[in-house]
Amino acid sequence: MPLYEFRCTDCGPVERSFAMAEVPTSVVCPRCDGQSRRMVSSPRLSHASSTAMGLLDSTARSAHEPAVVSGSVPGARRSPTPMTSNPLHRKLPRP
Repeated sequence: MPLYEFRCTDCGPVERSFAMAEVPTSVVCPRCDGQSRRMVSSPRLSHASSTAMGLLDSTARSAHEPAVVSGSVPGARRSPTPMTSNPLHRKLPRP
């Protein structure tokens, strides 16, 4: 269902969802019980690809539903430096 914007003269904008065939010209303001008249506003359409929209959705979702980490950060562990027992390797320059 589309989201429609109404404006109360005292409280400001009010948004409500209605079926397109049942949109009233005014609604009751939830804060002051006054009449809020319907405004002409731009549609909320997006031309973004599904990949970009998925990224935006996951970013918004992580704001209030952060992922739970069950282990260490990937790539944080380094493999130990290989040790050699060859005495000639001790003479090589070290970085």
